[in-house]
Amino acid sequence: QVQLVESGGGSVQDGGSLRLSCAASGGTFRNYAMGWFRQPPGKEREFVAGINRSGGSTSYADSVKGRFTISRDNGKNMGYLQMNSLKPEDTAAYYCAGRTTVYIDPVYTDRAMYNYWGQGTQVTVSS
Repeated sequence: QVQLVESGGGSVQDGGSLRLSCAASGGTFRNYAMGWFRQPPGKEREFVAGINRSGGSTSYADSVKGRFTISRDNGKNMGYLQMNSLKPEDTAAYYCAGRTTVYIDPVYTDRAMYNYWGQGTQVTVSS
């Protein structure tokens, strides 16, 4: 059973930076695509960024393009989300997600496509 554990959340000022990490265990990390989603208070969980299992392709929500960078280190079974120029509207619980892929290597942006989820880490940006 794959387990994902996020870390790195916290409170920052408007314009600050944070780096979220996702530690994977219980499976072959290089065999699954990864994504980051967030859920602001009282709202639906939304796609933030995705990366394919090889790490060669990425996708971002329009709201974070140019500010956030998703990456992965298959050798360390780790995924990352570097968040720069943070804004108050980025305040949310952030979740790491994974989906097993074998013969194809896409980036998934639909949360329904993901099999595995972490427990989330809170990011709060104050103005």
